[in-house]
Amino acid sequence: MVTDLLAGIPVDDYETARAWYEIFAGRPPDAEPAADEAIWRLAGTHGIHVFRDDARAGSALVTLVVDSLERFVGFIAMRGIAPDSIDVVPGAGRTATLADPAGNTFKLREQSVAGDAPGG
Repeated sequence: MVTDLLAGIPVDDYETARAWYEIFAGRPPDAEPAADEAIWRLAGTHGIHVFRDDARAGSALVTLVVDSLERFVGFIAMRGIAPDSIDVVPGAGRTATLADPAGNTFKLREQSVAGDAPGG
């Protein structure tokens, strides 16, 4: 049985990425297991693992389900991060798309009132 989940996010400029993710999460990392690696816990034990990997930088696609898209987008916008787009996806609700400095893509999906299973 799976007990934890970390989404791996490869970056080519670790210092720039670390600063961006501190803004995105609203705090410093929860752990730094090695040089050029940081972990942020975002929901219980689930989180993101940012690490330097020049060859794979920018290749991640991460979907985060948030309780309020408007509130989360407002939270990151106050710190200088704005989504590229906000869309309505039939049957899935509203989503926002943004990219980190390495080009990794984030989809922020608002959890529907009906409690749809997260999917992306």
